[in-house]
Amino acid sequence: MAGLDLPMGELATFALAIAASGVVSGLMAGIFGIGGGAVLVPVFYQVFGLLGVDEVVRMHLSVGSSLAIIIPTSIRSFTGHRAKGAVDMSLLKSFLIPVPIGVILASLTAAYISSGGLRVIFAVITLLVAFRLLFNRESWRVGADIPGNPARAIIGAVIGYFSTLMGIGGGVMNNTFMTLFGRPMHQAVATSSGVGVLIAIPGTIGYIWAGWGNPLLPIASTGYINWIAVALVIPIALLVTPYGVRIAHALSKRQLEVGFGLFCIFVSARFFWSLL
Repeated sequence: MAGLDLPMGELATFALAIAASGVVSGLMAGIFGIGGGAVLVPVFYQVFGLLGVDEVVRMHLSVGSSLAIIIPTSIRSFTGHRAKGAVDMSLLKSFLIPVPIGVILASLTAAYISSGGLRVIFAVITLLVAFRLLFNRESWRVGADIPGNPARAIIGAVIGYFSTLMGIGGGVMNNTFMTLFGRPMHQAVATSSGVGVLIAIPGTIGYIWAGWGNPLLPIASTGYINWIAVALVIPIALLVTPYGVRIAHALSKRQLEVGFGLFCIFVSARFFWSLL
């Protein structure tokens, strides 16, 4: 299987790289409410490539493994933000059905879309979000408040769909959605952590189904979930996520926007480069 023919020293280096990504993803989960997927997917893609995982399944494996890790990190981030009273529970409850519907549709798509297709989706959406955040103006508002149904349900399904294809916890899109309707960035970040829970659980199940029995998958994989990567990252990410929550509530709205925007540009550039 992929990676077994590498020297132990190199395997240890790659394991350390994945573990380090757990630290960063945990902080990102707390600071931006994004579940850490925007960090984990590009890191996993690089590491799985160095381990010799076939290009055909590498991006799918990165996305699926990221979703599995987002389950505990999003729960940890959500409980932290909720304790501070920052989560819009009314909006979150209205997403209970639409978001998982989008996740299910994305899981069906993942069974057939190419690795390049997943990378294009990841890169384009993160780049659009980055420009929205970096060049944000108070006048950039779609409305005075978040719309009701059916528009809200459709938006929830879209967030679930594209976030699942990207292997992220929904923060990238939900942050943008809420701030475009005048909600404070801190509330958007906090609520996004809850959206991550709604995406990650059905998304993980969906990626297991989508990749079930694929002969190109590396050792310790169930569908598009690699449990070695998951086991390395989860305990580290859970440990550092509360520190990210503290940082988020210590920063200003503009600092959060600029920090998140710059991070999105970095991630987007990495995937556009991989398509060359």
